[in-house]
Amino acid sequence: MPDLNLPMGGRLSVSLTGDLALVDGPPRGVQRVLRRLITVAETYIQHLDYGAGLPRRVGDLLDVDALGGLIRSQIFLEEAVARDPDPRITVTPILNGVHVRIVYADAATGRQQTLSFEVS
Repeated sequence: MPDLNLPMGGRLSVSLTGDLALVDGPPRGVQRVLRRLITVAETYIQHLDYGAGLPRRVGDLLDVDALGGLIRSQIFLEEAVARDPDPRITVTPILNGVHVRIVYADAATGRQQTLSFEVS
């Protein structure tokens, strides 16, 4: 089932027919993974345990392995992420934050998906 097309930091878009645009397939999975990682737990009223809260970790003592483990555990909660092959997660310190790169296989298509973003 499609979701509204709402990339993180973006706006709702309109389809050619004037309806709200939908997203499905691998792009839907990418949006869902990113939304889960950025959302701070206990802020989504319907599901208080939803979200990894990466932005809240900025300013903490950086433990790259622990942050990578948190990301791994959270992305596996999304049905779009295949468990095999194992996702590749790279967390790199940057000034006042981290750069995250995730490469995973889409569970439905098997195609490689890549997310790359900074949290600061």
